[in-house]
Amino acid sequence: MNNIMRKRELLDKLFPQFEPSLRELLSEKCTLQEFAAGDSLLKPGQFFRSTILIAHGRIKIYRENEQGQEFFMYDIGPGEACALSLICASKMTSSEIRAQAVEDGVALMVPIALMDELTRDFKTWYYFVLETYRDKFEELLLTIDQIAFKKLDERLENYLSREVRMRNSRHLEISHQQIAAELNSSREVISRLLKKMEQHGVIALYRNSIDWLR
Repeated sequence: MNNIMRKRELLDKLFPQFEPSLRELLSEKCTLQEFAAGDSLLKPGQFFRSTILIAHGRIKIYRENEQGQEFFMYDIGPGEACALSLICASKMTSSEIRAQAVEDGVALMVPIALMDELTRDFKTWYYFVLETYRDKFEELLLTIDQIAFKKLDERLENYLSREVRMRNSRHLEISHQQIAAELNSSREVISRLLKKMEQHGVIALYRNSIDWLR
């Protein structure tokens, strides 16, 4: 299968709401980027050259401050786009986020030079952009609500439950430090809470992995 055919197949499968002519244009103009778990697709300060559409795998978006501390914002999975890449690519501004892969995957990279044309000529692209903004804004609100209104033990259990759903697996390859970073806590506190969850039969702990037992 040649490259254009592969891109068209992915677009037909994951973005069937796009007009056939839009899928045809994207298959000609966008590029495929393969990534591995742990890869950084974007770092703070970099300029967006493309909008990211996920075909396979999953990435997480983080906000990073000047001291290097991170705040988890939202996930992006197959058939979704990075909302901030849509905004910053169209405005040609630099990134204030970090995008990191948590699974091996493939992204369709849509050049920023196409943004005005896509929005002007294709209603399905326009509505896709609006829906992406809405969905990711709602995810961000849920993240903020968790921090503002939930105790850390509740946030931890909700976080692990969500990871199980997102990864479609009860076995999570994840370290205590990774969890602590995403919940804006310390590794020591997270380890203590995980041990309590294990004692209550909610999870089983292993080195750098967790089994969800519920």
